[in-house]
Amino acid sequence: MKTTLDHREDRAALIIGAGDATGGAIARRFAREGLIACVTRRTADKLTPLVQEITAAGGRAHGFASDARKEDEVAKLVDDIERDIAPIEVMVFNIGANVPCSILDETARKYFKIWEMACFSGFLVGREVARRMVARGRGTIIYTGATAGLRGSANFAAFAGAKHALRALAQSMARELGPRNIHVAHVVVDGAIDTDFIRETFPERYALKDQDGILNPDHIADNYWHLHTQPRDAWTHELDLRPWIERW
Repeated sequence: MKTTLDHREDRAALIIGAGDATGGAIARRFAREGLIACVTRRTADKLTPLVQEITAAGGRAHGFASDARKEDEVAKLVDDIERDIAPIEVMVFNIGANVPCSILDETARKYFKIWEMACFSGFLVGREVARRMVARGRGTIIYTGATAGLRGSANFAAFAGAKHALRALAQSMARELGPRNIHVAHVVVDGAIDTDFIRETFPERYALKDQDGILNPDHIADNYWHLHTQPRDAWTHELDLRPWIERW
């Protein structure tokens, strides 16, 4: 049976890509449950408001500047957290890289960069935390996916390729690590999320917020916490989250 959180023992939740919306909400949710939120972005200054908010609410949090595409930086990040803060109980990979472009205009450099961000970095972080979790015999790894991981739309060849690969990575890891008591899950987020980007770029879509027509980051985070706390006789591997009005 999956070991539940013992509040006498510090444990960390590593959130890779703790942005202002979904990633931040996930960090706050896990911190509220007693885990130490270890949040990353490529620029540490952008994490200060999130860390301060979690601390003000009575939780514990640490911010790290880290490029998840760089193997040496990922290894150091995981080593530092395990040594100086707490064992990583859960890792959430939340890097997006949703950059549309016609296949006629796509460049090799940008295509590769999107794959690095949305897939390769997920492999690097997943491998490093899995090594520690397997040694302890417990842990949760959650990958944030997208509709692009299920079907490739026009003008999203690079993003769809990367998200398809991330989904395959999660499936392979789940089949290998599940028997070793590591819960690996993939979450398909299908729909617009309540973010400044959506409000400013797609105002008509954002107007549907009052009808529950866009995803609330806090509600996404609730589902991530639920995945982490599921008993292993009823683990979910893939979870779809979408507003009721979204066509699929």
